[in-house]
Amino acid sequence: MSPRLPDGVIDVHAHWLPRPLFELPAGAPYGPMNDRDGQLYLGDLPLSIATEAMSDEAAIVEDMDRAGVAVRVLSAPPFAFPLGAAGAEYAGAFNTALTDVVAKSNGRLLGLGIVSLGAPEQITSELSALRDTTGIVGVAIPPVVGGESLNRGVLRHIVSEAARLDLAVLVHPMQIGRPEWADYYLANLIGNPVETATAVANLVLSGLKDEMPALRICFLHGGGCAPGLLGRWDHGWRARADVRSGCRRLPSEVVAELYFDTVTHDAPQLELLGKIAGKDKVVCGSDYPFDMAESDPVRFAIKHGPDEEALIRAARAFLGLI
Repeated sequence: MSPRLPDGVIDVHAHWLPRPLFELPAGAPYGPMNDRDGQLYLGDLPLSIATEAMSDEAAIVEDMDRAGVAVRVLSAPPFAFPLGAAGAEYAGAFNTALTDVVAKSNGRLLGLGIVSLGAPEQITSELSALRDTTGIVGVAIPPVVGGESLNRGVLRHIVSEAARLDLAVLVHPMQIGRPEWADYYLANLIGNPVETATAVANLVLSGLKDEMPALRICFLHGGGCAPGLLGRWDHGWRARADVRSGCRRLPSEVVAELYFDTVTHDAPQLELLGKIAGKDKVVCGSDYPFDMAESDPVRFAIKHGPDEEALIRAARAFLGLI
């Protein structure tokens, strides 16, 4: 459910977390978050952002005004995703706080809630509560949990229920580390795009999107590696029976029905995304307030991607606001 929104570009990819929840949910692989002289840290790792940029809604709106963003959709930073049933209390506290911030924003802010990744009945209950909350338009989830992606297990249940409940789904990587990515921020620079491409491939090749035509799902950072791999996926689908065993259509046909944001950091990459994504399937994103954010998201998106009206139509369609 959503209040009346101001006209203009909607930024679907931005993060917020109130200070009382900086300790992060039980079982979180990082953290806790903490403030050191106005700078935000994840455990002992500096995040290179001011603490208030993450936790202060006034700072968020000030950045929106600077960047020409009419509406910003807030979601939890990915390290705040609850990864098990023990995170139910944390998810509830976050969703309550998010609802309060959105309600006070005069339509400038919307929210994507979180759910605990526990028992199916608990997830369904939490998603139903999100559906019935004014200003909350969907749910944010990781692309991979416990070695499983969107085509099986808990993540499959979430996207299935979100489609049934008419909730938007935003898929955000968690920066899962590997030993070979220990240096040079590679867990982000390589890991995040790989996580996202893994989720796109599993959603498409499993046939899950065809099973759920009503599913409104958006993959961030321009879909990660997926746009550059799509030709390879199509070739594999044509060449191998196991690749096409779950998907009756070319992967590129299915990908054209998904949403992607504009945080590509590169004009040719955004232009490629525009070619492979379907009509009105590219939405404006910023990744505010992280160091990998696009600082001028509206200008970058319009200069190298869809025009303003197309960005607005895509975001409203993704969020179920039309």
